[in-house]
Amino acid sequence: LDGSSKGMSQDSQHGKWTISSSDDDNDEALPPSGTATSGSRQPTESSHSSYRSSAAKNKLNPVKYETSPSLAGKRKKVASDSTGWALSDSDEDDGEVKGKSLSDLPKKAPPNPKTKKPKVESERPPSPHGRLYYIDEPDDFFESCLPPLNDTYRFYLNKVTGLEKKYNSGALHIRDILSPLFGTLKESVQFNYCFDIAWMVKQYPSEFRDRPVLIVHGDKREAKARLIQQAQPFPHVRFCQAKLDIAFGTHHTKMMLLWYEEGFRVIILTSNLIRADWYQKTQGMWMSPLYPRLPKESSASAGESPTFFKRDLLEYLASYRAPELEEWIQRIKEHDLSETRVYLVGSTPGRYVGSDMERWGHLRLRKLLYEHTNPIPGEERWPVIGQFSSIGSMGLDKSKWLAGEFQRTLTTLGKSSLRPDPPMHLLYPSVEDVRMSLEGYPAGGSLPYSIQTAQKQLWLHSYFHRWKAEATGRSHAMPHIKTYMRASPDFSQLAWFLVTSANLSKAAWGALEKNNTQMMVRSYELGVLYLPSAFVRATYYLMCTNMMDVSLQGMKTFSVDKNPFPVSPWIWNIPYSQAPDTHGNIWVPS
Repeated sequence: LDGSSKGMSQDSQHGKWTISSSDDDNDEALPPSGTATSGSRQPTESSHSSYRSSAAKNKLNPVKYETSPSLAGKRKKVASDSTGWALSDSDEDDGEVKGKSLSDLPKKAPPNPKTKKPKVESERPPSPHGRLYYIDEPDDFFESCLPPLNDTYRFYLNKVTGLEKKYNSGALHIRDILSPLFGTLKESVQFNYCFDIAWMVKQYPSEFRDRPVLIVHGDKREAKARLIQQAQPFPHVRFCQAKLDIAFGTHHTKMMLLWYEEGFRVIILTSNLIRADWYQKTQGMWMSPLYPRLPKESSASAGESPTFFKRDLLEYLASYRAPELEEWIQRIKEHDLSETRVYLVGSTPGRYVGSDMERWGHLRLRKLLYEHTNPIPGEERWPVIGQFSSIGSMGLDKSKWLAGEFQRTLTTLGKSSLRPDPPMHLLYPSVEDVRMSLEGYPAGGSLPYSIQTAQKQLWLHSYFHRWKAEATGRSHAMPHIKTYMRASPDFSQLAWFLVTSANLSKAAWGALEKNNTQMMVRSYELGVLYLPSAFVRATYYLMCTNMMDVSLQGMKTFSVDKNPFPVSPWIWNIPYSQAPDTHGNIWVPS
């Protein structure tokens, strides 16, 4: 996190951008505009899933940088391992091109159109660097005893390979979460967007590896077939397909339901179930307490928390209308969730009217902030901070959505009728942040902001601030975490804090329609909201002790870079060939 401003001019090292004259308020069927790279295609209903699966059809590789002068101005040769990889999640909601790929360079002769394409293998390699990229974690990387836990806020970062040991203290890897130290697992559900089934199964300890697992996903057609094929060697893995009835929606929720002999636990997180997401990226999660089983004959309202978390979780699960989740709904009803101190903020696809408009998306967040926070003196100086890993289309000017309905939600504090216009800081990695990251340019494959979208909303770039997380050593671990908060002017206090799967997009948060009488949401999302009023013995403003390892004291130490020069935000489908990244690669989309 950093306060260094990233203004964006229309002229950049990639040439002059032109703004399309098309109005992108209509998210349903927009063609790509601007200077699309080769290989652009008209999106289909399943373009979000094909975005991930395109890795199986197209080689995605960083290109090796050569320092030899003889190669000046020429294409650089391909990295030695040419295997493909699975990209992480995208949130573009306007029907633009979702999947761009890097092809093998130098280019070979064009294939004979009559030649049959080889069959796509079901296995997806886990890294853009190729199979040989990952290094083995040290023996003490995974906990052999219960890690130090933050029992008050239950917010954790993921472990990052390659950091000093102190920066991983108190952080959790998926192997830690699933270890016997947290309970004797009987069954589990994995809600997610992107899966590597074989890798996921290996993360369960050997004694739990054959316990039933239900996968809740949003894949359709070919992507669904590939997912099912991945699971063929694992008869204990079953599937539940989430209904996605509105175009360009995704099943983006990331949640684990863990049923133990000792009770039940919920994990709401930001990581996909692929190794790249648990390796050198910054992720976050909320881990519930161990919920005990209620006594038999308990009333229907038993086990509810002050935040009505149980009711809201059951309502969220019911929204899937899936028979496969019925037994889990019943199990939750039989457990005591009263110790929960966070509020659930979810999105489910649909068009909502009346009181249902406040059930999901940003209007759900607005309702909670209205009912459970209070106005603050001088709040017009308290900035709203949003931090995310993907950006959707938000219109030709800020009033279309961001500075209109969404900002009104984020600036709500209690029942005050005043609507001050505080600063809004949007944290998103720059090109230099990606280049110098632990992963190098391939980290940008999980930051899918396209040139087609960016060139139509240049106004957005004046909001940008660079990613920095010095307190936890994660400045070079590119963020896949998504957080939103309201901070004091000196960043020493937080009025509220949200960790969620929802990126900066109308698809994730919903958008008002029909003269503000209807809310339309495209995607499934899930997050937890921390409000000071929900924590017994907490100070009025929530101390988010583990968010970037930030306490009240830690937030005062954030450096604010006053440099006025413009810094380019990362755009994932244009070339970066002027300078190599930390692995000696350049980035050349096809």
